Amino acid sequence: MENPFGKIATLEQAMEHFYDGMTLMFGGFGGVGSPPDLIDGILEKEIKNLVLIGNDTGFPEIGIGKIVSRGKARKVIASHIGSNPVAGELMTKGELEVEFSPQGTLTERIRAGGMGLGAILTDVGVDHDFVSKGKRRMTLNGKEYLIETALTAEVSIVYAKKADPYGNLVFDKSARNTNPLVAMAGNFTIAEAEEIVPLGSLDPEEIITPGVFVDMVIPSGGVNWKWAWE
Repeated sequence: MENPFGKIATLEQAMEHFYDGMTLMFGGFGGVGSPPDLIDGILEKEIKNLVLIGNDTGFPEIGIGKIVSRGKARKVIASHIGSNPVAGELMTKGELEVEFSPQGTLTERIRAGGMGLGAILTDVGVDHDFVSKGKRRMTLNGKEYLIETALTAEVSIVYAKKADPYGNLVFDKSARNTNPLVAMAGNFTIAEAEEIVPLGSLDPEEIITPGVFVDMVIPSGGVNWKWAWE
């Protein structure tokens, strides 16, 4: 495969961008759409004290849950952790800090980060201490809102069905989920792709994430865990 933009790389090269204490944003919903080889690479390199940002904590042995369950994260910003009981145990024991953000608010915070905005306004949770505690408020046109900070990360990792050498990405149905937003919000974005195709072979109408948001593309060995429903 030609590599005119220098974006196609190996897993080993990708691992040079991960380090202890970093903020890592990941695509996926219950593990669907999370990059398996990158997750395993992080575990093999024994990266720790991670701040993870994503929709959820997967399952104990599925998706980002593999990292959480091994105690490699110190904080998670997510919409829920219910599918991973290990995450709940770690939170209860005080070994994992969890910042819960309503799912729509979370994705909008990520999108805002990718757009270069500093924060968003939302009325979701404004009357509930669980959501609003410690957050600033403002009134606009007579309505009260919470100020929710935008989210970014040192590195974002996403999982694509197809990628070309420029980093244009196509996702597989529901595996698309938060991946396009996550790709925008990383200072450095790495896409793991099931298939890397020649430049010009993707239909422009099927491209979801433009390559301008992607810094590196690595080939994937495919999902290597058993789904919870199997």
